[in-house]
Amino acid sequence: MSKAAVDTSPGGVLSRHYLLATLGMVALIGIAAFESLAVTTVMPTVSRQLNGEALYSLTFAAPLATSLVGMVFAGNWADRSGPRSVVISSTLMFAIGLLIVGTAPTMTVLLVGRLVQGFGSGALIVGLYVMVSELYPARLHPSVFAGFAAAWVVPGLVGPVIAGTVTERFGWHWVFLGAMVAAVPAFAMIAPSLRRLAPREAVVPWSAGRILWSGAAAAAVVALNLLSEFPVAVSVAVVVASVLVLAVALRPLLPARTLRAGAGVPTLVLLRGLVGAAFLGGDVYIPYLLSAHYGFSPAASGITLTVGSVSWALASWLVGRLGDRVTQLLGIRIGITLVVVGVVSAVVTPIWHVHPAVLIVGWTLTGFGMGFMYPRFSVLVLRWSGDDERGFNSSALTIADSAGAAVVLALTGAAFGLLGGAQDPGAFVACFGVALAVAVLALAVSGRAIPTGSTDR
Repeated sequence: MSKAAVDTSPGGVLSRHYLLATLGMVALIGIAAFESLAVTTVMPTVSRQLNGEALYSLTFAAPLATSLVGMVFAGNWADRSGPRSVVISSTLMFAIGLLIVGTAPTMTVLLVGRLVQGFGSGALIVGLYVMVSELYPARLHPSVFAGFAAAWVVPGLVGPVIAGTVTERFGWHWVFLGAMVAAVPAFAMIAPSLRRLAPREAVVPWSAGRILWSGAAAAAVVALNLLSEFPVAVSVAVVVASVLVLAVALRPLLPARTLRAGAGVPTLVLLRGLVGAAFLGGDVYIPYLLSAHYGFSPAASGITLTVGSVSWALASWLVGRLGDRVTQLLGIRIGITLVVVGVVSAVVTPIWHVHPAVLIVGWTLTGFGMGFMYPRFSVLVLRWSGDDERGFNSSALTIADSAGAAVVLALTGAAFGLLGGAQDPGAFVACFGVALAVAVLALAVSGRAIPTGSTDR
Protein backbone atom coordinates (compact mmCIF):
# COMPACT_ATOMS: atom_id res chain seq x y z
CA MET A 1 0.00 0.00 0.00
CA SER A 2 1.37 3.43 -0.89
CA LYS A 3 2.49 5.58 2.00
CA ALA A 4 2.60 8.80 -0.02
CA ALA A 5 0.47 11.55 1.45
CA VAL A 6 -3.07 11.81 0.14
CA ASP A 7 -3.86 15.31 -1.18
CA THR A 8 -6.75 16.22 1.11
CA SER A 9 -5.79 19.82 1.86
CA PRO A 10 -5.99 22.57 -0.77
CA GLY A 11 -3.49 24.75 1.11
CA GLY A 12 0.20 25.25 0.53
CA VAL A 13 3.20 24.42 2.69
CA LEU A 14 2.43 27.40 4.98
CA SER A 15 -1.28 26.65 5.36
CA ARG A 16 -2.53 25.90 8.87
CA HIS A 17 -2.39 22.16 8.23
CA TYR A 18 1.33 22.16 7.35
CA LEU A 19 2.66 25.36 8.97
CA LEU A 20 4.33 23.96 12.09
CA ALA A 21 5.80 20.97 10.26
CA THR A 22 7.19 23.17 7.49
CA LEU A 23 8.70 25.70 9.89
CA GLY A 24 10.13 22.99 12.14
CA MET A 25 11.75 21.01 9.35
CA VAL A 26 13.15 24.12 7.68
CA ALA A 27 14.45 25.26 11.09
CA LEU A 28 16.26 21.95 11.63
CA ILE A 29 17.84 22.23 8.19
CA GLY A 30 18.73 25.83 9.01
CA ILE A 31 20.42 24.79 12.26
CA ALA A 32 22.40 22.15 10.40
CA ALA A 33 23.32 24.83 7.85
CA PHE A 34 24.40 27.23 10.59
CA GLU A 35 26.52 24.54 12.21
CA SER A 36 28.16 23.71 8.89
CA LEU A 37 28.94 27.35 8.20
CA ALA A 38 30.07 27.85 11.80
CA VAL A 39 32.56 24.99 11.60
CA THR A 40 34.04 26.39 8.39
CA THR A 41 34.29 29.86 9.93
CA VAL A 42 35.73 28.96 13.33
CA MET A 43 37.83 25.88 12.55
CA PRO A 44 40.99 27.85 11.70
CA THR A 45 40.79 29.28 15.24
CA VAL A 46 39.95 25.89 16.76
CA SER A 47 42.86 24.17 15.00
CA ARG A 48 45.29 26.78 16.34
CA GLN A 49 43.97 26.67 19.92
CA LEU A 50 43.90 22.86 20.06
CA ASN A 51 47.12 22.38 18.06
CA GLY A 52 45.21 20.44 15.44
CA GLU A 53 46.26 21.83 12.06
CA ALA A 54 47.36 18.35 10.92
CA LEU A 55 43.80 17.13 11.51
CA TYR A 56 42.08 20.15 9.97
CA SER A 57 40.46 18.29 7.07
CA LEU A 58 39.50 15.37 9.33
CA THR A 59 37.29 17.64 11.45
CA PHE A 60 35.16 18.09 8.31
CA ALA A 61 35.51 14.54 6.97
CA ALA A 62 34.77 12.75 10.27
CA PRO A 63 31.06 13.68 10.38
CA LEU A 64 30.77 12.97 6.66
CA ALA A 65 32.12 9.47 7.29
CA THR A 66 29.73 8.61 10.10
CA SER A 67 26.86 10.25 8.25
CA LEU A 68 27.24 7.48 5.67
CA VAL A 69 26.35 4.94 8.33
CA GLY A 70 23.58 7.13 9.68
CA MET A 71 22.03 7.58 6.24
CA VAL A 72 22.03 3.86 5.41
CA PHE A 73 20.69 2.91 8.83
CA ALA A 74 18.01 5.60 8.69
CA GLY A 75 16.98 4.75 5.13
CA ASN A 76 16.52 1.09 6.04
CA TRP A 77 14.70 1.99 9.27
CA ALA A 78 12.41 4.47 7.50
CA ASP A 79 11.49 1.94 4.80
CA ARG A 80 10.65 -0.58 7.54
CA SER A 81 8.61 1.52 9.95
CA GLY A 82 8.30 5.07 8.63
CA PRO A 83 10.18 8.27 9.48
CA ARG A 84 8.86 9.02 12.98
CA SER A 85 11.35 7.04 15.08
CA VAL A 86 14.16 7.97 12.71
CA VAL A 87 13.59 11.72 13.09
CA ILE A 88 13.26 11.54 16.89
CA SER A 89 16.38 9.43 17.44
CA SER A 90 18.55 11.27 14.93
CA THR A 91 17.67 14.70 16.31
CA LEU A 92 18.70 13.53 19.77
CA MET A 93 22.02 12.17 18.50
CA PHE A 94 22.71 15.35 16.55
CA ALA A 95 22.18 17.39 19.73
CA ILE A 96 24.43 15.08 21.78
CA GLY A 97 27.19 15.48 19.19
CA LEU A 98 26.91 19.27 19.39
CA LEU A 99 27.16 19.06 23.17
CA ILE A 100 30.36 17.01 22.99
CA VAL A 101 31.92 19.37 20.43
CA GLY A 102 30.84 22.43 22.40
CA THR A 103 32.53 21.20 25.57
CA ALA A 104 35.60 19.60 23.93
CA PRO A 105 38.90 20.38 25.72
CA THR A 106 41.08 18.65 23.10
CA MET A 107 41.02 17.94 19.37
CA THR A 108 40.49 14.24 20.09
CA VAL A 109 37.30 14.90 22.06
CA LEU A 110 36.14 17.34 19.40
CA LEU A 111 36.57 14.64 16.74
CA VAL A 112 34.52 12.20 18.83
CA GLY A 113 31.74 14.77 18.99
CA ARG A 114 31.94 15.35 15.27
CA LEU A 115 31.59 11.61 14.67
CA VAL A 116 28.45 11.44 16.82
CA GLN A 117 27.05 14.60 15.29
CA GLY A 118 27.67 13.29 11.78
CA PHE A 119 25.74 10.07 12.41
CA GLY A 120 22.82 12.06 13.78
CA SER A 121 22.73 14.64 11.00
CA GLY A 122 22.99 12.01 8.26
CA ALA A 123 20.09 10.04 9.69
CA LEU A 124 18.06 13.20 10.31
CA ILE A 125 18.26 14.35 6.69
CA VAL A 126 17.01 11.00 5.41
CA GLY A 127 14.24 10.95 8.01
CA LEU A 128 13.08 14.42 7.00
CA TYR A 129 13.08 13.51 3.30
CA VAL A 130 10.87 10.47 3.93
CA MET A 131 8.71 12.54 6.27
CA VAL A 132 8.09 14.97 3.41
CA SER A 133 6.94 12.15 1.13
CA GLU A 134 4.43 10.87 3.72
CA LEU A 135 3.20 14.17 5.14
CA TYR A 136 2.87 16.35 2.02
CA PRO A 137 1.12 15.61 -1.28
CA ALA A 138 3.35 15.36 -4.36
CA ARG A 139 2.32 18.81 -5.63
CA LEU A 140 3.96 20.40 -2.56
CA HIS A 141 7.23 18.47 -2.69
CA PRO A 142 9.04 21.03 -4.91
CA SER A 143 8.06 23.84 -2.54
CA VAL A 144 9.24 21.91 0.52
CA PHE A 145 12.60 21.05 -1.00
CA ALA A 146 13.02 24.61 -2.23
CA GLY A 147 12.34 25.62 1.38
CA PHE A 148 15.02 23.21 2.59
CA ALA A 149 17.52 24.77 0.20
CA ALA A 150 16.40 28.29 1.12
CA ALA A 151 16.90 27.42 4.80
CA TRP A 152 20.50 28.44 4.19
CA VAL A 153 19.47 32.07 3.71
CA VAL A 154 19.33 33.21 7.36
CA PRO A 155 22.43 31.22 8.41
CA GLY A 156 24.09 32.53 5.27
CA LEU A 157 23.24 36.12 6.08
CA VAL A 158 24.24 36.12 9.73
CA GLY A 159 25.71 32.71 10.55
CA PRO A 160 29.38 33.22 9.65
CA VAL A 161 29.45 36.69 11.20
CA ILE A 162 27.72 35.48 14.38
CA ALA A 163 30.03 32.47 14.62
CA GLY A 164 33.11 34.64 14.11
CA THR A 165 31.94 37.28 16.58
CA VAL A 166 31.02 34.73 19.25
CA THR A 167 34.40 33.08 18.78
CA GLU A 168 36.24 36.38 19.19
CA ARG A 169 34.28 37.52 22.28
CA PHE A 170 33.24 34.38 24.14
CA GLY A 171 35.11 31.45 22.59
CA TRP A 172 34.29 28.96 19.85
CA HIS A 173 32.65 26.47 22.29
CA TRP A 174 29.55 28.67 22.53
CA VAL A 175 28.91 28.49 18.79
CA PHE A 176 28.07 24.79 19.02
CA LEU A 177 26.25 24.95 22.34
CA GLY A 178 24.00 27.66 20.92
CA ALA A 179 23.11 25.48 17.93
CA MET A 180 22.22 22.63 20.30
CA VAL A 181 19.83 24.83 22.27
CA ALA A 182 18.18 26.13 19.09
CA ALA A 183 17.37 22.57 17.97
CA VAL A 184 14.92 22.11 20.88
CA PRO A 185 12.11 24.46 19.71
CA ALA A 186 12.63 23.36 16.10
CA PHE A 187 11.97 19.77 17.05
CA ALA A 188 8.98 20.81 19.17
CA MET A 189 7.35 22.28 16.05
CA ILE A 190 7.48 19.01 14.10
CA ALA A 191 6.49 16.79 17.04
CA PRO A 192 2.69 17.09 16.42
CA SER A 193 3.13 16.04 12.79
CA LEU A 194 5.34 13.12 13.80
CA ARG A 195 2.55 11.86 16.04
CA ARG A 196 0.19 11.88 13.04
CA LEU A 197 2.46 9.54 11.07
CA ALA A 198 1.33 6.01 11.79
CA PRO A 199 4.17 3.46 12.03
CA ARG A 200 4.35 0.93 9.22
CA GLU A 201 4.27 -2.81 9.46
CA ALA A 202 7.85 -4.00 9.02
CA VAL A 203 7.63 -5.59 5.56
CA VAL A 204 11.11 -4.41 4.49
CA PRO A 205 13.84 -6.51 6.16
CA TRP A 206 16.87 -5.10 7.92
CA SER A 207 19.79 -4.95 5.53
CA ALA A 208 22.70 -5.81 7.79
CA GLY A 209 24.98 -6.14 4.79
CA ARG A 210 24.35 -2.58 3.61
CA ILE A 211 24.88 -1.21 7.12
CA LEU A 212 28.18 -3.09 7.42
CA TRP A 213 29.27 -1.85 4.01
CA SER A 214 28.49 1.70 5.08
CA GLY A 215 30.73 1.16 8.11
CA ALA A 216 33.52 -0.05 5.83
CA ALA A 217 33.09 3.01 3.62
CA ALA A 218 33.23 5.27 6.68
CA ALA A 219 36.44 3.58 7.86
CA ALA A 220 37.99 4.06 4.41
CA VAL A 221 37.08 7.75 4.45
CA VAL A 222 38.69 8.24 7.87
CA ALA A 223 41.81 6.36 6.73
CA LEU A 224 42.12 8.61 3.67
CA ASN A 225 41.95 11.66 5.88
CA LEU A 226 44.76 10.38 8.09
CA LEU A 227 47.28 10.14 5.27
CA SER A 228 49.42 12.92 6.71
CA GLU A 229 49.96 10.79 9.83
CA PHE A 230 51.55 7.89 7.89
CA PRO A 231 54.99 7.52 6.27
CA VAL A 232 54.99 7.98 2.49
CA ALA A 233 55.29 4.25 1.72
CA VAL A 234 52.42 3.42 4.05
CA SER A 235 50.33 6.27 2.65
CA VAL A 236 50.42 4.76 -0.83
CA ALA A 237 49.14 1.43 0.50
CA VAL A 238 46.43 3.21 2.52
CA VAL A 239 45.24 5.12 -0.55
CA VAL A 240 45.01 1.97 -2.69
CA ALA A 241 43.26 -0.06 0.01
CA SER A 242 40.85 2.75 0.93
CA VAL A 243 39.84 3.45 -2.67
CA LEU A 244 39.20 -0.25 -3.29
CA VAL A 245 37.12 -0.53 -0.12
CA LEU A 246 35.13 2.56 -1.04
CA ALA A 247 34.46 1.33 -4.57
CA VAL A 248 33.19 -2.02 -3.28
CA ALA A 249 31.35 -0.68 -0.23
CA LEU A 250 29.44 2.07 -2.03
CA ARG A 251 27.99 -0.16 -4.76
CA PRO A 252 25.23 -1.72 -2.60
CA LEU A 253 24.50 1.66 -0.98
CA LEU A 254 23.71 3.44 -4.25
CA PRO A 255 21.31 2.70 -7.11
CA ALA A 256 22.61 0.26 -9.71
CA ARG A 257 24.95 1.84 -12.31
CA THR A 258 25.55 4.98 -10.22
CA LEU A 259 29.33 4.77 -10.54
CA ARG A 260 28.90 4.24 -14.30
CA ALA A 261 26.57 7.25 -14.64
CA GLY A 262 23.50 5.27 -15.66
CA ALA A 263 20.73 7.46 -17.08
CA GLY A 264 18.18 8.91 -14.66
CA VAL A 265 18.34 8.31 -10.90
CA PRO A 266 21.88 6.80 -10.93
CA THR A 267 23.37 9.91 -12.57
CA LEU A 268 21.30 12.24 -10.37
CA VAL A 269 22.81 10.53 -7.32
CA LEU A 270 26.30 10.68 -8.83
CA LEU A 271 25.93 14.37 -9.68
CA ARG A 272 24.77 15.16 -6.16
CA GLY A 273 28.03 13.68 -4.90
CA LEU A 274 30.24 15.41 -7.45
CA VAL A 275 28.84 18.93 -7.17
CA GLY A 276 28.64 18.70 -3.38
CA ALA A 277 32.29 17.61 -3.30
CA ALA A 278 33.37 20.44 -5.60
CA PHE A 279 31.53 23.01 -3.49
CA LEU A 280 32.73 21.80 -0.08
CA GLY A 281 36.27 21.22 -1.35
CA GLY A 282 36.49 24.95 -1.97
CA ASP A 283 34.25 26.16 0.84
CA VAL A 284 36.37 24.59 3.58
CA TYR A 285 39.59 26.34 2.61
CA ILE A 286 38.29 29.80 1.67
CA PRO A 287 38.15 31.19 5.26
CA TYR A 288 41.57 29.64 5.89
CA LEU A 289 43.00 31.40 2.83
CA LEU A 290 41.46 34.74 3.79
CA SER A 291 42.73 34.40 7.35
CA ALA A 292 46.26 33.22 6.50
CA HIS A 293 47.07 35.44 3.50
CA TYR A 294 44.72 38.42 3.65
CA GLY A 295 44.59 39.04 7.40
CA PHE A 296 40.84 38.54 7.75
CA SER A 297 39.42 38.05 11.26
CA PRO A 298 37.17 35.02 11.97
CA ALA A 299 34.08 37.22 11.53
CA ALA A 300 35.35 38.89 8.35
CA SER A 301 36.46 35.60 6.76
CA GLY A 302 32.85 34.46 6.83
CA ILE A 303 31.81 37.12 4.32
CA THR A 304 32.45 34.85 1.35
CA LEU A 305 30.40 32.06 2.92
CA THR A 306 27.63 34.56 3.63
CA VAL A 307 27.27 35.80 0.06
CA GLY A 308 27.51 32.25 -1.28
CA SER A 309 24.73 31.06 1.00
CA VAL A 310 22.50 34.02 0.20
CA SER A 311 22.89 33.48 -3.54
CA TRP A 312 22.19 29.74 -2.98
CA ALA A 313 18.90 30.59 -1.27
CA LEU A 314 18.01 33.19 -3.91
CA ALA A 315 18.53 30.64 -6.67
CA SER A 316 16.41 28.07 -4.82
CA TRP A 317 13.60 30.62 -4.56
CA LEU A 318 13.98 31.38 -8.26
CA VAL A 319 13.66 27.69 -9.14
CA GLY A 320 10.26 27.63 -7.48
CA ARG A 321 9.16 30.77 -9.32
CA LEU A 322 10.35 29.61 -12.74
CA GLY A 323 8.64 26.22 -12.53
CA ASP A 324 8.74 24.39 -15.88
CA ARG A 325 9.98 27.41 -17.84
CA VAL A 326 13.51 26.06 -17.38
CA THR A 327 13.85 22.34 -18.06
CA GLN A 328 15.42 20.22 -15.35
CA LEU A 329 18.41 19.29 -17.51
CA LEU A 330 19.11 22.92 -18.47
CA GLY A 331 18.79 23.97 -14.84
CA ILE A 332 21.29 21.32 -13.76
CA ARG A 333 23.78 22.31 -16.46
CA ILE A 334 23.48 26.01 -15.67
CA GLY A 335 24.12 25.25 -12.02
CA ILE A 336 27.23 23.14 -12.66
CA THR A 337 28.65 25.72 -15.07
CA LEU A 338 28.36 28.43 -12.41
CA VAL A 339 30.09 26.15 -9.90
CA VAL A 340 32.97 25.69 -12.36
CA VAL A 341 33.28 29.46 -12.82
CA GLY A 342 33.28 30.05 -9.06
CA VAL A 343 35.92 27.41 -8.33
CA VAL A 344 38.12 28.90 -11.07
CA SER A 345 38.01 32.21 -9.17
CA ALA A 346 39.18 30.35 -6.07
CA VAL A 347 42.10 28.83 -8.00
CA VAL A 348 43.36 32.12 -9.46
CA THR A 349 43.12 34.09 -6.20
CA PRO A 350 46.11 32.49 -4.41
CA ILE A 351 48.08 32.03 -7.66
CA TRP A 352 48.36 35.77 -8.30
CA HIS A 353 47.29 37.02 -4.86
CA VAL A 354 44.51 39.02 -6.50
CA HIS A 355 42.07 41.13 -4.51
CA PRO A 356 39.76 38.93 -2.37
CA ALA A 357 36.76 40.57 -4.07
CA VAL A 358 37.43 38.25 -7.02
CA LEU A 359 36.97 35.24 -4.78
CA ILE A 360 33.90 36.70 -3.09
CA VAL A 361 32.17 37.40 -6.42
CA GLY A 362 33.17 34.01 -7.77
CA TRP A 363 31.84 32.17 -4.73
CA THR A 364 28.59 34.10 -5.02
CA LEU A 365 28.18 32.56 -8.48
CA THR A 366 29.05 29.14 -7.07
CA GLY A 367 26.35 29.45 -4.42
CA PHE A 368 23.80 30.53 -7.02
CA GLY A 369 24.69 27.54 -9.17
CA MET A 370 24.24 25.13 -6.26
CA GLY A 371 20.87 26.59 -5.35
CA PHE A 372 19.72 26.48 -8.96
CA MET A 373 20.27 22.73 -9.26
CA TYR A 374 20.19 21.18 -5.77
CA PRO A 375 16.38 21.10 -5.31
CA ARG A 376 16.06 19.45 -8.71
CA PHE A 377 17.96 16.36 -7.57
CA SER A 378 15.55 15.67 -4.70
CA VAL A 379 12.42 16.39 -6.76
CA LEU A 380 13.44 14.13 -9.63
CA VAL A 381 14.66 11.27 -7.47
CA LEU A 382 11.42 11.22 -5.45
CA ARG A 383 9.39 11.47 -8.67
CA TRP A 384 11.11 8.43 -10.14
CA SER A 385 11.12 6.30 -6.95
CA GLY A 386 8.56 3.70 -5.93
CA ASP A 387 6.98 3.64 -2.47
CA ASP A 388 9.50 1.08 -1.20
CA GLU A 389 12.47 2.95 -2.73
CA ARG A 390 12.08 6.43 -1.26
CA GLY A 391 14.11 5.71 1.85
CA PHE A 392 16.86 3.94 -0.12
CA ASN A 393 17.10 6.57 -2.86
CA SER A 394 16.88 9.48 -0.40
CA SER A 395 19.70 7.98 1.61
CA ALA A 396 21.63 7.36 -1.62
CA LEU A 397 21.48 11.08 -2.45
CA THR A 398 22.96 12.05 0.88
CA ILE A 399 25.41 9.12 0.89
CA ALA A 400 26.80 10.26 -2.46
CA ASP A 401 26.93 13.81 -1.14
CA SER A 402 28.90 12.82 1.96
CA ALA A 403 31.12 10.23 0.29
CA GLY A 404 32.10 12.56 -2.53
CA ALA A 405 32.86 15.41 -0.15
CA ALA A 406 34.81 13.15 2.20
CA VAL A 407 37.01 11.79 -0.60
CA VAL A 408 37.71 15.28 -1.93
CA LEU A 409 38.52 16.51 1.58
CA ALA A 410 40.95 13.61 1.95
CA LEU A 411 42.69 14.57 -1.29
CA THR A 412 42.79 18.26 -0.44
CA GLY A 413 43.92 17.54 3.12
CA ALA A 414 46.82 15.41 1.88
CA ALA A 415 47.78 18.02 -0.72
CA PHE A 416 47.52 20.80 1.85
CA GLY A 417 49.91 19.05 4.22
CA LEU A 418 52.41 17.93 1.58
CA LEU A 419 52.65 21.41 0.04
CA GLY A 420 53.44 23.28 3.23
CA GLY A 421 50.08 24.04 4.79
CA ALA A 422 48.56 27.46 5.37
CA GLN A 423 51.81 29.38 4.88
CA ASP A 424 52.22 28.31 1.23
CA PRO A 425 49.74 29.71 -1.36
CA GLY A 426 50.46 26.66 -3.50
CA ALA A 427 48.73 24.45 -0.95
CA PHE A 428 45.50 26.40 -1.45
CA VAL A 429 45.91 26.29 -5.23
CA ALA A 430 46.15 22.50 -5.09
CA CYS A 431 43.03 22.22 -2.91
CA PHE A 432 40.94 24.42 -5.18
CA GLY A 433 42.36 22.59 -8.22
CA VAL A 434 41.00 19.28 -6.93
CA ALA A 435 37.56 20.87 -6.49
CA LEU A 436 37.72 22.26 -10.03
CA ALA A 437 38.53 18.85 -11.53
CA VAL A 438 35.51 17.32 -9.80
CA ALA A 439 33.21 20.13 -11.01
CA VAL A 440 34.38 19.65 -14.61
CA LEU A 441 33.70 15.91 -14.33
CA ALA A 442 30.16 16.67 -13.12
CA LEU A 443 29.57 18.89 -16.14
CA ALA A 444 30.82 16.14 -18.45
CA VAL A 445 28.29 13.53 -17.19
CA SER A 446 25.35 15.90 -16.61
CA GLY A 447 23.67 14.98 -19.90
CA ARG A 448 22.80 11.55 -18.48
CA ALA A 449 20.80 12.99 -15.57
CA ILE A 450 17.58 12.98 -17.59
CA PRO A 451 16.74 9.91 -19.76
CA THR A 452 16.42 10.48 -23.49
CA GLY A 453 12.86 11.27 -24.47
CA SER A 454 11.87 12.71 -21.11
CA THR A 455 10.00 16.03 -21.10
CA ASP A 456 12.46 17.23 -18.43
CA ARG A 457 15.18 17.51 -21.10
